[in-house]
Formats: sequence, structure tokens, C-alpha cells
Amino acid sequence: MATVTRAAPLRILCIHGYRQNSGSFREKTGALRKLLKKYVELVYMSAPHRVPQTGDAQGKENEVGPGSDEAPRGWWFSDTQARSFDAGQQCQASLGLEESVEAVRTAVKDLGPFDGVLGFSQGAALVAVLCSIQEQNLEPQFQFRFAILVAGFRSACSEHQRFYGGPASLAIPSLHIFGQEDQVIPDRMSRELLPLFQEPLVLTHPGGHFVPAASAHRQTYQEFLKRFQ
Repeated sequence: MATVTRAAPLRILCIHGYRQNSGSFREKTGALRKLLKKYVELVYMSAPHRVPQTGDAQGKENEVGPGSDEAPRGWWFSDTQARSFDAGQQCQASLGLEESVEAVRTAVKDLGPFDGVLGFSQGAALVAVLCSIQEQNLEPQFQFRFAILVAGFRSACSEHQRFYGGPASLAIPSLHIFGQEDQVIPDRMSRELLPLFQEPLVLTHPGGHFVPAASAHRQTYQEFLKRFQ
């Protein structure tokens, strides 16, 4: 009897949202890991910047749970004085993006290789930046074959606009996921990323600010991922 060889799971680097960390994002994506356990291995990393314990405009939905043993973290701050972040805040300069790109570079070197990268909320905004850096061949460590952006958005910071080229400037295959009732990152903000990518695949869900993993979403995930197995 012939032996059926199953393809090795795709390794995906997971980039959490603002006020989260690797542990809390792993907990929040438990249903996704279960849904895709035959196909992917999700590897988590934490942002390099601790988020001060003050109220800011990014909302409470992203916060780490009370049982977490790690501080909430972020990838950059839009308010450099208060060290806070708001996705809609217009700013000339941010604080921390360079260190976050370096942290991803280190994670790829130490934990990789990776087939793809997945980001949520501010993490998805960072993934769009990483895709631009890879497209421009600015970082040889970045060799992602695909990107998944959940509740992503374009940074409103002026110094980040260099990462956003013309229409369809990013060739990397991409899956964009957003909720129609997302009150933290409205779906209109996520849709603003779509023109940057060549033939982006879109998955919408009727919920809010989270990574969807219902059985109804399995087919879209699987059809996207099987292209890389």
C-alpha cells in the first residue's frame, strides 16, 4: 500500500496587535491554530516596546489578560511624548518603528525560516511595512512568500508614507481580513491597504476586532494557504 506523504506545515510568523504580546496573541488565536493545525505552525514574537499603563485611544479590546506574565507591548507610538498609539492620529514622526523592524529581523534569523507572516491590527500595519521593505530588497532576511493582514491599516504617520508605493506595488500574495463591525479599526481603514497589493484576497466577517476562525472561514484560509504548500 502506497504511503501518503503529507506536506510539511507552513511556518508563519505572527505579529500581535497594540497592547498585546506574544503570549496574549497566542491565546487570542487559539481557535485559528485549531482550525488550521494540519496546515500551519504559528510562531509568535513580542514587540520590543512596553506600552505605558495609561489609557489611550486604541481601545481595550487588544489588552493582555490579567493572567499574562508579560507587559503589553507595541510596535511604534504615534504620540512620541506620551508613548501612546492611535491608528487615526496624524503625526509627522513616530517612535519605535526602526527597532521593531530590527526585532522582526532578529526573529526571522533566530526562529525562521518562515513561509509567511501574519499580523493583527497594528501588527498588520507593520506587516504592510515589512512587505514594502521586502519588495524593495532592503532587508535580505525577509523572504516571506505570503502575508495575512487582519484588521490592518495604513499608518497615518508622515514618515511612514515612503513605504506606500503606487497601485499594486506589492507583489507578495496577500489575504486581507476585516470585520464589518470593527469599532477599533473600521473596515474602511483596512480597505485602504488593498490597492497597494497585486490581486489581494479579501475575507470579511460580520464581527468586530478579532481574528476570525469559525468553520465558515476555513475554506478561504485553506484555499489561500494551499498555494504555498
